[in-house]
Amino acid sequence: MKLKQLSIFLENAPGRLYEATHALGEAGLNLRSLCISDTSDFGILRILVSDVSTARRVIMEKQLPARVDDVIAAEIEDTPGSLARLLRPFKETKVNVEYMYALAGTSSGKAVMVFRFSDNDRAIEILRANKIRILDAAAFGIL
Repeated sequence: MKLKQLSIFLENAPGRLYEATHALGEAGLNLRSLCISDTSDFGILRILVSDVSTARRVIMEKQLPARVDDVIAAEIEDTPGSLARLLRPFKETKVNVEYMYALAGTSSGKAVMVFRFSDNDRAIEILRANKIRILDAAAFGIL
């Protein structure tokens, strides 16, 4: 139930985000989800993409450093307090949320939270035990 996410390291300069997304689009790859975080010198573009291995090859050909990380996508109600309810079982564990991003307003009326945990396997156990729906690659249209 883990998803493969491509993390691309971009110089924080005009045109760098365009260069990466344009190359992926030209290769016929569909971005299924993304977030970008930055520092003063560089940004990390985290994407779920329709074909991770092709996307990594395209990005490496552009000489942009990238890596593939495992993440977990969980579906929750798109209502106040839903994220806190999902996170509550983690309070007493040693499993930490390293980062997360969200997709809200989906056609299903649900929100999707994408997580990178300190221990993804244990996080999956905790989420399942609390009846949280974990989305697989097919739910995102990922090969």
